[in-house]
Amino acid sequence: MQLIVGGLFLVTVLDVFLLYRNKIGVQAKRELPEKLSNGDNNSVIINVTNRYLFPIKIKIIDELPVQWQIRDFTINANLNSAEEKKFTYQVRPTERGEYHFGKLNIFSKSPIGLVARKQQFQDNQMVPNYPSFLQLKKYEFVAFSNKLNLFGLKKIRQIGHTLEFEQIKDYVTGDDIRNINWKATAKKNQLMVNQYQDEKSQPVYSVIDKGRVMKMPFNHLSLLDYAINATLVISNIVLKKQDKAGMFTFSRKMENQVVAKRRKSQMRLILESLYNINTDYSESDFARLYIDLKRLIKQRSLLLLYTNFETLDALHRQLPYLKAISKNHLLVVIFFKNTELEAFAEKEARTTREIFNKTIAEKFIYEKKLIANELRKHGIQTILTAPENLTVNTINKYLEIKARGLL
Repeated sequence: MQLIVGGLFLVTVLDVFLLYRNKIGVQAKRELPEKLSNGDNNSVIINVTNRYLFPIKIKIIDELPVQWQIRDFTINANLNSAEEKKFTYQVRPTERGEYHFGKLNIFSKSPIGLVARKQQFQDNQMVPNYPSFLQLKKYEFVAFSNKLNLFGLKKIRQIGHTLEFEQIKDYVTGDDIRNINWKATAKKNQLMVNQYQDEKSQPVYSVIDKGRVMKMPFNHLSLLDYAINATLVISNIVLKKQDKAGMFTFSRKMENQVVAKRRKSQMRLILESLYNINTDYSESDFARLYIDLKRLIKQRSLLLLYTNFETLDALHRQLPYLKAISKNHLLVVIFFKNTELEAFAEKEARTTREIFNKTIAEKFIYEKKLIANELRKHGIQTILTAPENLTVNTINKYLEIKARGLL
């Protein structure tokens, strides 16, 4: 028995000697993106190099930010002598703000495997989490390609032409005879036509309600965050279409305003404004919104209003102000389906209690459709969408408005 204990002690000492003789041991580095994209999968890379003269087993324990509440994240691997390996894992942030990564812990074992050596690297790395710029890049590509239908985007047929006059020119075969300028023709004694171009530089504002109705979460993202992500994407597309993009938020008053302009720095201004938006849990004041719009935005604009109504009574309280806003601007009210209620309503009901709950759920779903119909009845453009389809449906509505020349 003493021989066994003594042998085990010697082997353990040998294992410790092998692991700690090399001062470097292993080298590790965590590579984080410059910024995280909210609601998307972001890649984190860990590079590990074995500086021992023998193969080792390693366990990687990365201390993830407190927002994810993950305390058991590990990666196990084998490394040969002098081998370098790259490990990649995905993280999905759902709250904007700063994400602090703790220590990168590496536990190494020799072929004996009785002792593990712990080494720590890169304590307290911070990376900011911004609105979804990955969606921005994706939809920018598809909006200007021939693959729109793959992402749910629709090709909208251009209806007629817009009325932005460009110049008077000589008539050539193929010109629309409806555009003949008869006064210029009489003066020049030859056919002259008016030439038009697509209207550009039209102001488009994303208006985000940050009251308590926008705090409702779906798939770990709040409605406010869905609206913020959609605002970033649609602002980029608006600028690419040569229009002016702007935004502001409201609850008790108008805040975070970025005036609609078409300039190189506009996307950076919008991104920085969206980064710091949080709900204030108050009842949104649509009367104050109408007053602020009347005072601050003089030119007729396209207003994409992201908000939410759960009942007809909630809509009727705000409807007079929405109607007043729509007299001066082209207003699009965007609100959300309750996808969890819809999933619940599709389940088979077997007990009396389940039938009752299903009936209530169907009532709320139907009331959402009534809200959309009520808005359309008063001439207000409307989008009723599932949160995950918000960006696509907003882009489609913007392209439709441009094609139909409604603004």
